[in-house]
Amino acid sequence: MTIRPIRELGDPVLRTPADEVRAFDKELAALVRDLLETVDHPGRAGLAAPQIGVSARVFSYNVDGEIGHLVNPRVVELSEETQDGDEGCLSIPGIWAPTVRAMSAVVEGFDVHGEPLRLSGTGLMARCLQHEVDHLDGKVFLDRLAGEARKAALRALRDRR
Repeated sequence: MTIRPIRELGDPVLRTPADEVRAFDKELAALVRDLLETVDHPGRAGLAAPQIGVSARVFSYNVDGEIGHLVNPRVVELSEETQDGDEGCLSIPGIWAPTVRAMSAVVEGFDVHGEPLRLSGTGLMARCLQHEVDHLDGKVFLDRLAGEARKAALRALRDRR
């Protein structure tokens, strides 16, 4: 069992768009296994490869007892209805802020063997899917904040250092 350390905000890998996966091979299988084992803990809803220092478009999720992964994901549908709940991130420990996301999301990609996968979810699953794809694009949830929520989160981040 390999539980990988989580990279924290300030690490350049978190701000760099991840590389598309081109080879569905043993290295990818090992990465997916590490992502699945690392996300399989209470309080962890999702984990993107850059969060463990790997620039690859892969993430794992652990939402309501459902654990899985997606390779080269693309958001293909977002609902107009939104949700505005507290969001946090393993790479920004201790910081939670109200973050607006679509209430429903559909993401397409592949499994570890290169077979097409389509994931859809509402509520927490939709939030997780959007959050993890953001990581693969070099974004963190703080980038989605505006106004007082952004100021408060950045203040909390500054005070923690």
